[in-house]
Amino acid sequence: MGKDLLDDAPPAAPCQPAAAPGARDVARRHADALLNTFGQVKAALVGGEGSYLFDAAGKRYLDLLGGIAVSCLGHGHPALVEAISAQAASMIHTSNFFATPAQVELAEELLRLSLPPEARATSRVFLSNSGTEANEAALKLALRHGGQARPRLVALQGAFHGRSTGALSLTHKEAYRAPFEPFAREVTFVAPDDAEELARELGRGDVAAVFAEPIQGERGVVALSHDYLRAARRLCSEHGALLVVDEVQTGSYRTGAFLAHHAAGITPDVITLAKSLGGGVPIGATIAVGEPVCSLLGPGSHGSTFGGNPLAAAAALAVLGTVQREGLAARIGELSRRWSRDLAALSGVAQVRAYGLLIAVELEQGADGPSSADVAAALMEAGFIVNAVTPTALRLAPPYTLSDAEADSFTRALRRILTTQTKNSALPAAGNEVGAAGGTSSTEEKR
Repeated sequence: MGKDLLDDAPPAAPCQPAAAPGARDVARRHADALLNTFGQVKAALVGGEGSYLFDAAGKRYLDLLGGIAVSCLGHGHPALVEAISAQAASMIHTSNFFATPAQVELAEELLRLSLPPEARATSRVFLSNSGTEANEAALKLALRHGGQARPRLVALQGAFHGRSTGALSLTHKEAYRAPFEPFAREVTFVAPDDAEELARELGRGDVAAVFAEPIQGERGVVALSHDYLRAARRLCSEHGALLVVDEVQTGSYRTGAFLAHHAAGITPDVITLAKSLGGGVPIGATIAVGEPVCSLLGPGSHGSTFGGNPLAAAAALAVLGTVQREGLAARIGELSRRWSRDLAALSGVAQVRAYGLLIAVELEQGADGPSSADVAAALMEAGFIVNAVTPTALRLAPPYTLSDAEADSFTRALRRILTTQTKNSALPAAGNEVGAAGGTSSTEEKR
């Protein structure tokens, strides 16, 4: 990788699909018809193929955000299209009064991939439609576990667990929380990686559960240490609290492992999944580990009209099967290590935090250095979709099928943009630490 940094054009992509009539007017119609909760849209997209998306004006974009860590097989992957088409031709929805083969097979596969053999037989899965719904189910488990004696919950500073009111109470960002406070439950936010503070809060004896993401995406792709996760597991067990691990953004092979917390060697009490699990089809999953946790929710205590529907379950099975058949888990780690080293070597990049294909590019902040929003806008103009996750960092969460050539085209474009936007500033040329999927770090010569 990085063999030729002079040409920053993306490699040849499939032909643009024909735009539907009126597609060029979609952005204006969007503003007139949809509630303005996301601000002005960046483009009106009409199609996609592989790692690319196409807008109504005929421009193509290399999708390095993947619908925010969702489109893990890219766009139009044959295995996903075939699974969805076949299931849609047979049965899309039934209700949870009935069992369906895809629903049961998916639950069995999630238990197999998520848990050690000794925990599978006594654990169960609840299927829903999104990450926030998966966390709402986890929250119900926590509240039933705590009862009146343990009314308090603990979450981490920098956490993001969703926007529905229960999940939002566990989300740390004040801008998200403030308009909807007060919440119905008490949540204490503790510093990430501070096991002593966590021990003090749990030692008060009134905590029902601790919620934690192994890698905090909204904080800028910052991972908890394995030692902290192990300490959290030990402390929750000692003090009778549930440990809930939110793998919504990090799970389903996003980091190369099926679940990011597997590297720490722990077994949580509850695990939540969504995003990449369906490859773009809405789905969420909550895994209750062990009979005592599973028994907290019985008939009538929770439900979902659409959760576990045959279409979504078939899509998720296609995603998991494709990753396994095509060896994409190993590919994720290989690409992450190579790509993060190339990105870290660019002038204007202070650090790369890479955990499989969940990556943050931290920009150097000189007196005239560009903001991440400025760089993301320039990249969008150049045909690359990324996210300015913090004022100083870009987030990448591309498809697992991203090619070396596609990754290299982004590296070249970022180099050009950083050179252009920082040409009047004296930025330091220090080496960069690279936290890749295997936990490696390196110092690279700046290019």
